[in-house]
Amino acid sequence: MAKILAFAGSNSSTSINYKLVKYTVSLIEEHQIQKVNMAKLPFPMYSSDYEKKHGYSNSLVELKGDIEKADGVILSVNEHNSNPSAFFKNVLDWLSRVDRNFLNGTKVLLMATSPGKGGAKYALEVINQMLPRFGAEIIVTYSLPSFSENFDEEKGILDSELAAMHTSAIQNFLASL
Repeated sequence: MAKILAFAGSNSSTSINYKLVKYTVSLIEEHQIQKVNMAKLPFPMYSSDYEKKHGYSNSLVELKGDIEKADGVILSVNEHNSNPSAFFKNVLDWLSRVDRNFLNGTKVLLMATSPGKGGAKYALEVINQMLPRFGAEIIVTYSLPSFSENFDEEKGILDSELAAMHTSAIQNFLASL
């Protein structure tokens, strides 16, 4: 039984990426899942001055510890203006200050969704290239375009091809653990 940490790179209380994460982990059996709702974690904007004066927040230290204990991470990133959100980039900045290799050897299922047809593919590409710098092993990526049209909170992913791709991504990730 693997320990899996699951969260979205969004601090929105109505995050569609967190909805995708919750749906994804609902399909996983026989593993220990810990979901983290990032909307409930405060992270000040990173600056070296702030770090010198205040150090690391409890939320940051706890998140780093949760990542460390996990065999794998399921992460869905949001996109703002063709990039990962400033919130998520800020979280990565803080985590990398605590430990540059905070994802050392961690296997990652990296996902993204957006309201538009692009499925947050630009943010997905940026984070796919960034996380290995912190030690992550990206096992598979998955993008869900047009969230409102392709997802129902009760039924899940509506498009059969997108659903099959999602299932395959989960299976590949779980097989790597």
